[in-house]
Amino acid sequence: MAAFLPDAARLAAAAAFLCCCAAVAAPTPRLDLPRPSKDQPIDLVAASSDVDYKNNTLLFRQVKITQGPLKVEAQEATATGLDFDNSDWTLTGQVRITMPDGKLASSDAKVTFRNNEIAQATVHGTPAEFEQKLKDTQQLARGHANTIEYNVQAGTVKLTGAAWLTDGDNVIEGDTLVYDVAKQRVAANPGGTDPGGVRITINPKSQDKPGSKDKPKSPAPDETAPPKGQPSQ
Repeated sequence: MAAFLPDAARLAAAAAFLCCCAAVAAPTPRLDLPRPSKDQPIDLVAASSDVDYKNNTLLFRQVKITQGPLKVEAQEATATGLDFDNSDWTLTGQVRITMPDGKLASSDAKVTFRNNEIAQATVHGTPAEFEQKLKDTQQLARGHANTIEYNVQAGTVKLTGAAWLTDGDNVIEGDTLVYDVAKQRVAANPGGTDPGGVRITINPKSQDKPGSKDKPKSPAPDETAPPKGQPSQ
């Protein structure tokens, strides 16, 4: 995504940003992001639990589930069983999902476990929120939508419904935005045909941002002012 750059470089970055947003870009090498595997243990910690053996349901309060670099937290969680080989979890209340260099936040979510690993997390909210620290610039990519789906295996975050995403400088809006976590690239409304379905805002460079090299010049001294120590006429 575009970084905070001088004017000439910024134009090139903005053009690249627009190209990324128009459609899925050509394949590029995927970065090695840490991600869970079925060989890593799943650790569950909760303030309390209620197990219904008759209906094979579980209820946890103030729960935290961790596997490798992924962490899922919520005020309450219900599950169809404690078998992480194949179970579905519903989380409510201050849901937080932490992933490599980023996190999701929402009011409720569904998390799917397959083959003893976290396979997918879908969060809902008004709105659901996403953020990731960009490796090159250390700026935050932030987004929100009615629904955000994190596909762990594919390494993608899909924002659907009033989707909004920024790289810290530029903004893109659409009904659907698909963000590749490793490549830090975004596709807007894939396959869409609505001419106005995507809106992109390229913001001008701000001189007030920390680290900006183009600092405003100090005002020229008033040549009519008397030298220090002498009274004015």
